[in-house]
Amino acid sequence: MKIDKLHIIYFLLCSFAISAGSIWIYDYFFNPWKTFSTNQRKEVFAVAENDILFSDRFNQVFRSSQPTDFVTAAEISRKAVVFIKSNGQSNAETNAMAVNSGSGVILSSDGYIITNHHVVNGASKIDVTLYDNRVVSAKVVGNDPSTDISLLKIDFTDLDFLVFGNSDSLLIGEWVMAVGNPFRLQSTVTAGIVSAKARNINLLENQGIESFIQTDAAVNPGNSGGALINTRGDLMGICTAIQSNSGKYEGFSFAIPANLAKKVVADIREFGVVQRGWLGIEIENMDNHLAKSLKLNEVTGVYVASVFKDGGAYDAGLKNDDVIRSVNNVKTNNTAEFMEQLAQFRPGDQVSLLFYREGKLLNINATLRNQLNSTDLIGIRDDAILKAIGLELRDADKYEKAVFAPQGVIVVSIKNGSIINMTKMEPGYIITKINNREVTSVNMLVKILSENAGKSIVFDGFYPKIPGEYPYTFVLPK
Repeated sequence: MKIDKLHIIYFLLCSFAISAGSIWIYDYFFNPWKTFSTNQRKEVFAVAENDILFSDRFNQVFRSSQPTDFVTAAEISRKAVVFIKSNGQSNAETNAMAVNSGSGVILSSDGYIITNHHVVNGASKIDVTLYDNRVVSAKVVGNDPSTDISLLKIDFTDLDFLVFGNSDSLLIGEWVMAVGNPFRLQSTVTAGIVSAKARNINLLENQGIESFIQTDAAVNPGNSGGALINTRGDLMGICTAIQSNSGKYEGFSFAIPANLAKKVVADIREFGVVQRGWLGIEIENMDNHLAKSLKLNEVTGVYVASVFKDGGAYDAGLKNDDVIRSVNNVKTNNTAEFMEQLAQFRPGDQVSLLFYREGKLLNINATLRNQLNSTDLIGIRDDAILKAIGLELRDADKYEKAVFAPQGVIVVSIKNGSIINMTKMEPGYIITKINNREVTSVNMLVKILSENAGKSIVFDGFYPKIPGEYPYTFVLPK
């Protein structure tokens, strides 16, 4: 039998009408939810909510995906944390040698180790004990007293090492573990939580950058230079200090943030010295009086007390009485946080500053400078071998290389009573040769000196504003 299209359409429309009618009849006469009052529905939802929040079965869904113990992290980190013993110079009066000890963290398979500057400061010999009890001598690659960081190197390969994490991501209350050698108890691990961030405890007596991670992980003498890690085993900080009336752990310990330590290590490896960027401002923490006088509702931020003329901040348009709230979108509630963020950049880097001025929130970009107010990557060097003869040096900047010294290094300061002081050399002298070898950088000069311990050294060079060349001769200590 032939069925035309009209019959098909009619059949479909009837089917749809019957289905729709059935649904309406069920909903109107038989749906049990129609008889529920508003209060009854609330009770049902309350039971379901209680089941979700407090039932063991549902709570499985909400548990953290992060590790909840340190077993794996401890296994990784203990192999990468070393014991450091440093022997200082002998005391002429007591004929005794100063010995210091602490911890260090291996950062690469070929033997770069980070530790605290105060652990190895003034050391004439440094011994490193690895996890498997092998002992090896270490040399200092570079120091940064401003952050209390030193970088060491041992001649080993295929070493276990830790990887820097992002310390900005650390949250208050997050679990962390300290790994070190307290009281020479090798490879000791202790756990705690992040108690606070951006702590300034004046450990460096206003001469450095302090923005410590505070934890309640037990840290004692010997932990200095050791690792602070999270549950994944990421290196989040370098254990540095405790705050105590007895000299032993009393519940407070402090670590250098990983982001800051990572930048310091990278600079030392690449340049031999930290390339620190400066804005050219004097800053203060906000207080009630300042906030009220500036008509601000919040007592947070960094108050700009003064702006130095021709500096990076001045050129960008920052003014006195501005209140900086963030650096590159990272909040800076106080001077410690501000200094921590700024210390992660080099001269020549551009930073975005969010700040209040006369009640308005504004944004500018500022280019950081170095100590000489230029954007060149230079820095003052005071390596151990330079300290031994009483010198502070730096590489020449672009202008100086173009006008004065394309191949030399510049004497910044000379210590009174030192070996160099006895030669009558003056600051500003440009060293161009050592024992007739041309000098192109401070790194090269330090390398040549380290190869000639106990030998006679001749510096050749000149003073930019005085005609002629001036040689200086001395004997390098062994």
